[in-house]
Amino acid sequence: MMRSYFPILEWIQEYNKTLFKGDLSAGITVAVMLIPQGMAYAMIAGLPPVYGLYAAIFPQLIYAIMGSSRQLAVGP
Repeated sequence: MMRSYFPILEWIQEYNKTLFKGDLSAGITVAVMLIPQGMAYAMIAGLPPVYGLYAAIFPQLIYAIMGSSRQLAVGP
């Protein structure tokens, strides 16, 4: 039952260095685009830029743990 709510429990055992290298490259690419975008959205909304960082980072982390699709864009 836990695996249906937390898909990370299924694939984490098969995760290896080769997959990590690709994920690291993708993560850096996404961060380069997502951090300024999140900060800009917060400023447009009249909020401090740090709220944009929260909106950029936390959905990514939550989806990494609870998401089931390998190809999905998540962000502010």
